[in-house]
Amino acid sequence: MHQKYDKRPIIPVSAATWAMRSWRRISHHLGMAVQAKGSGITLTIDCYPGVDQLQIASAMNAEMPHLKILSSGCATKCQSDLDALLAPFLTDDRVFGCMSPLRMEELLDPGRVQCMRRKIEAERQKGPVAVVGIGAAEIWPGDILVVADMPRWEIQKRLRAGARNWTADNPDEDMLRKFKRGYFVEWRVADRHKLPLLKRADYFLDTTVDRDPKLVDGDSMRLALAETTTRPFRVVPFFDPGIWGGQWMREKFSLPADKPNYAWGFDCVPEENSLVFSFGGVELEVPALNLVLMHPVELLGPDVHSRFGAEFPIRFDFLDTFDGGNLSLQVHPTKEFIRECFGVPYTQDESYYIMAAGPGAAVYLGMKDGADTESFFHALEAAQDGGAHPDIERFVNRWPARQHDHFSIPAGTVHCCASNCVVLEISATPYIFTFKLWDWGRTGMDGLPRPVHLDYGRTVLCEDRNTSWVKNSVLALTEPVAQGDRWREERTGLHELEFIETRRHWFDGPVSHKTKGSVHVLNVVDGDRAVIESPDGSFAPYFINYAETVIIPELVGSYTVRPLKDGQCHATIRASVRI
Repeated sequence: MHQKYDKRPIIPVSAATWAMRSWRRISHHLGMAVQAKGSGITLTIDCYPGVDQLQIASAMNAEMPHLKILSSGCATKCQSDLDALLAPFLTDDRVFGCMSPLRMEELLDPGRVQCMRRKIEAERQKGPVAVVGIGAAEIWPGDILVVADMPRWEIQKRLRAGARNWTADNPDEDMLRKFKRGYFVEWRVADRHKLPLLKRADYFLDTTVDRDPKLVDGDSMRLALAETTTRPFRVVPFFDPGIWGGQWMREKFSLPADKPNYAWGFDCVPEENSLVFSFGGVELEVPALNLVLMHPVELLGPDVHSRFGAEFPIRFDFLDTFDGGNLSLQVHPTKEFIRECFGVPYTQDESYYIMAAGPGAAVYLGMKDGADTESFFHALEAAQDGGAHPDIERFVNRWPARQHDHFSIPAGTVHCCASNCVVLEISATPYIFTFKLWDWGRTGMDGLPRPVHLDYGRTVLCEDRNTSWVKNSVLALTEPVAQGDRWREERTGLHELEFIETRRHWFDGPVSHKTKGSVHVLNVVDGDRAVIESPDGSFAPYFINYAETVIIPELVGSYTVRPLKDGQCHATIRASVRI
């Protein structure tokens, strides 16, 4: 019987720190801080897109009725100017845009900014002033700076519920277009703006849980982030239903019954996941991306950082089709295509590690030897136009899938997972760049047709990734590497074209690991409960259950993994960047 999967891992902060919760306490504390600074003080509350600015302003006003509150939104460019500025990055496509290099000051109107600054100066002569909103610190640095942050997964939930994007009045717009606006423009601008603020903020404000805010001082938060690079940790996973979703995760992870299924489980996507820190019993949730931005070298390793910058390049997530349907038949863009078309420096090479397999479990992978690509796309186009469903197995290989099989899927390879599988997807991070070729005639859970990109797919599909190639280059990838007392190591999964190296360890006793220049991401794929330990005691023992994903910062250096119950057989899959 597996131990319970931890859906909200907590990172304790070791040093004596303080934090508080509730708007009453927070606004009172900030009011006292303003008062202690003297007259003419400016409180700047810089918000990430998605933060409820009206709720913040209302809470501050309730405790400090004499505080003059100004909104940074008054300095944003008018909608027509924003539309013209952002159009090249948003494009007309429903899903794909182009990565924006824009900075916060470019989305603000210079005249409006100057007008706001004059008003702030005037109001400061009368009493304390608060500037609240996105880009507030660009308008006025503030005598006291509060960063109000928001994990991207929570932003997406709010957008789905009818919230507007920062740069558009679009409460009823298609969610894919809302996400695209955030992914390609808004979050990129906000992250560039946020990094220097993280280094100097006086306070961090967590409003992830509506009407349950928490506040911590800046030094305590920076200490928490720095400590995290010295030990194993987990991000907070999140789960989402899908048209093809299954039931395995619901049972194994004790997920709520209010969803029809669970298609995705995101257990290591630091761009979207969060971290939860415990400050003396008060739990603050912050974007995991803050750790990547603040400590990229310690987390990733110097070589990985020099290659990818402050981006976490490895993704672990679950795809559950148990008692569900096939994934969409798809292909990912080649490195050249994703760079030239979308402005992204690396592509979504990936692999499928089979956690569980039921009757008929299979993976579609590679074109069949001799299959005519033009006929394949002609059949797909006809089906997209309302014609007969294509005979996919006439063109694409279907391979049986068993538990612990590991299929490599370099970009450009046609693929999908069939029903009755649970996949641990180990891949590079640019996770939205999937060109669907066929979706088995389904509509999305929103009732809209799921986007299909045959033109893109035709451009990037590698015809030579065929039956023979799959047999020789993918199905035979597992090979013994080393073994010792009570353990053995195998290289498995990812192709030499891919930058991620994966190693599987089978063990019933301790196994030694060394980061050797790269961050490690590790999942318990067999067994019950393992413990990660430091050979020199530099971090406390860290316990990890079946199917949980843990990140080992490169700074950790050496660590061991052993079963909690000595002699019980376990297996882990470990990913790192090839150096």
